[in-house]
Amino acid sequence: MKKTIQTLATSLAFLVAMAARITFAWDQARQIPPSVLAVVPFQQETGNIAYSLARGNGFSALFRMDTGPTAWIAPVYPLLVAGIFKIFGSFTARAFFAAVFLNILFSSAACVPIFFTGKRVGGLPAASLAAWLWALFPNAIMVPFAWIWDTSLSALLAATILWATLALAESDRVLQWFGYGALWGFALMTNPALGALLPFLLAWLACPGRLARRGKLPYRSPGERHLRWNRVALAAGIAILCCVPWTIRNYAAFHRFIPLRSNLPFELWLGNNDIFDEHARNGRKLITRTEETRRYAQLGETAYMREKWQLATSFMRSHPALELRLAGRKFTACWTGLDSPLKTFRETDSNLVRGILLCSFLTAIGAVGGIVALWRGRSAMTFPLAVFPVIYPCLYYVTHADLRYRHPIDPVLCLLTAIAAASTWGRARTKEHAQAGDELVGNGSL
Repeated sequence: MKKTIQTLATSLAFLVAMAARITFAWDQARQIPPSVLAVVPFQQETGNIAYSLARGNGFSALFRMDTGPTAWIAPVYPLLVAGIFKIFGSFTARAFFAAVFLNILFSSAACVPIFFTGKRVGGLPAASLAAWLWALFPNAIMVPFAWIWDTSLSALLAATILWATLALAESDRVLQWFGYGALWGFALMTNPALGALLPFLLAWLACPGRLARRGKLPYRSPGERHLRWNRVALAAGIAILCCVPWTIRNYAAFHRFIPLRSNLPFELWLGNNDIFDEHARNGRKLITRTEETRRYAQLGETAYMREKWQLATSFMRSHPALELRLAGRKFTACWTGLDSPLKTFRETDSNLVRGILLCSFLTAIGAVGGIVALWRGRSAMTFPLAVFPVIYPCLYYVTHADLRYRHPIDPVLCLLTAIAAASTWGRARTKEHAQAGDELVGNGSL
């Protein structure tokens, strides 16, 4: 009976998530000409590389120009889009809808790991609420249509990684650890930013003695702990091995070590340059795609990235006070969607924008509440859940922030929000029962 309830709860949340995302996509698509949908959503790095792959020209042509090979982004999602181009045609409305449907499947499927993680950490009420929060989360409904990018797949991978991490805390089976390493390898080849979580989650898995003292996990002998470290090393080794072919390809193409992708200098420069300095000698100059494409084609990817790294680091060293202010703005943008959310909330006439800003802020607050609730309950699972909102966004506080970049951890934020709500409700019910008992005692009924 209990298993049937779980199956029904996850199935219903998944179906509702699918319906909400498909409805939003259909409503948006009918307002945009098919000729626009066929081209514009693919006019970015993923679409350009996928087009090159579909034509048999390899992982290259970042700006749809003959600029040679690229390692700007990780290979998994461009390969998926290239497959869609092969089947449905390059830059067609059919290809766009196929990519959107694939994104919708990824996003909706995240209900499953979030439900089972919630059940393990907070019980059935928290699990059900988390799955439903994700199913109806405005950002998750919008992103599969708005971005032909790895964003929705990354959200599914992050949720699955958390689920697998908690499950492995109680397992020493080699096959499961092998699968965990392969999962991490696939995630790194999809969105390398998720790699910021890897050392922290592996460290948590490697310390069963401390976990046993903090929560309900079984205590292990020194021999078992040594075995545990071997399992962690196995998972890390498999994850690295999954990335080695891509790293070798990058070295062969660029003659330098690029483990996963090369675009960090550009992203760093994009959020740290003279545009943000009102006293810059050259004045405030807008960054345009046309100018950056021309510069990239002129220098080539290696020299272009070297230039951006020098410009960004020089700016950061010479503007320490401004960098602190920019970090604060990026922090705000990461957790609310904009660096001036209150002003936008008041001035916008779009209920969708207001809803996204409000839900983003509430899940940020809810995540804090969930971490506090787990810590107060001395849960052994506090650390791995807290790592996602605490560690993952740090890169974007330095480079540049956007809700799309935060989206991979949004399922975990919904889970933490659900845990906070379930904990608050449980404490309220306990308090009511205690007050009712005190009244009965006071009235002489007991």
